[in-house]
Amino acid sequence: MRSFLLKRLPSGLLVLLLASFLVFLILRLIPGDPATTLAGPDAGPQAVAAIRAHLGLDRPLLTQYLRWLGDLLTGDLGPSYAIGGQVADLITDGLGATAQLTGAALLLVVLLALPLGVLGATTRRRPVGAAVRAFTTAVLAVPPFVTGVLLVLLFAVTLGLLPAGGHESLLDAPDLALQYLLLPAVCLALPSAAVLARYLKDGIERALAEDYVRTATAVGVSRRRIVWRHALPNALPSAVTVLGLQLGHLVAGAVLVERIFAWPGLGQLVEQGVLRRDYPVVQDLLLLIVAVHVTVQLLTDLVYAWLDPRIRWE
Repeated sequence: MRSFLLKRLPSGLLVLLLASFLVFLILRLIPGDPATTLAGPDAGPQAVAAIRAHLGLDRPLLTQYLRWLGDLLTGDLGPSYAIGGQVADLITDGLGATAQLTGAALLLVVLLALPLGVLGATTRRRPVGAAVRAFTTAVLAVPPFVTGVLLVLLFAVTLGLLPAGGHESLLDAPDLALQYLLLPAVCLALPSAAVLARYLKDGIERALAEDYVRTATAVGVSRRRIVWRHALPNALPSAVTVLGLQLGHLVAGAVLVERIFAWPGLGQLVEQGVLRRDYPVVQDLLLLIVAVHVTVQLLTDLVYAWLDPRIRWE
């Protein structure tokens, strides 16, 4: 296991380094200047130049990039340009809400994908199989922002069962917090659940076509036992890889879903940072998302190797 990690850590660190450079460069290519935004529309050139010098934006881009990397390595994210406060404190405040939403969505992905995948692969009724395919196709075809609006119109406006948006702490009021959490978690989970269900379905169907399944059927092993004890475990390694990829999509997709449901997570922080040209906030958040992707992929490889005995650590 140690050699496995040592082989993959360099590639992960290289991805982070390249991502940091691209994030830094792309933000500077976007039209707009933080100094101009901070100075206001009536400020003169001298005032704008003074703000740029104070923020260090008058230095060469390579110098700014290396200084940012040095601050990251020391754990000093520095102050926000426009939002106010330390970047580390702003990220910490929003990280809990985003983690809560992403965790709930991940749980729903597994709870939805597992029965859909098994049902789609094992059902002998054509209407049931067609319904599963239609559901997964429709969920993948409709963008999350459309799904979010439809969920609000149905459950909040028409039926009045759930709130349209907002947030409540699980520690203070668990029942109310779950009501606020349900709609955004469902909206975020549906596309990933459809993708995972399709991969599970295909994996189970391939496993059921193997020779050992025909042998087990011939000796009288029940189909339910074959599916749950043999076919499903053989389909899990590839499904775990897909689930790892989808977890990265959940983290990135939470930014949009939080905006729809007024969820006070990192999504609102990204929006404020982009609108106000707050470079430190935006570039640190984007790099954090990339770091989550890299970490999830590393953990996915570990779980895959644990589930599949044909893969050796060495």
